[in-house]
Amino acid sequence: QVRVVESGGGLVQAGGSLRLSCAASGITFGISTMAWYRQAPGKQREWVASVSSGGSTNYANSVKGRFTISRDNGKNTVYLQMNSLKPEDTAVYYCKVVHRFVEYWGQGTQVTVSS
Repeated sequence: QVRVVESGGGLVQAGGSLRLSCAASGITFGISTMAWYRQAPGKQREWVASVSSGGSTNYANSVKGRFTISRDNGKNTVYLQMNSLKPEDTAVYYCKVVHRFVEYWGQGTQVTVSS
């Protein structure tokens, strides 16, 4: 059974930092592509960042230079380091795992940035 669990969300002031974690089990983590998405109230879910099995990273323009995605294959965990947070970063953040062409999603973690 595949499980994807996010953690690390919370309330932070603008300009602050948070680190999100996503732990996955029931998969061969090392061959999986991992990604973070977010969904703000009243908006569609949007892609934030991804990291391939080989470690290549990509970012949405809105977070480039502020967010860093990384993975620890030994811990089956992917991270999203978020710096210089803005109120518009407020959203539920979701982790997606793509394993053998199948997508698995976590339940999400709330990030709220106050101005």
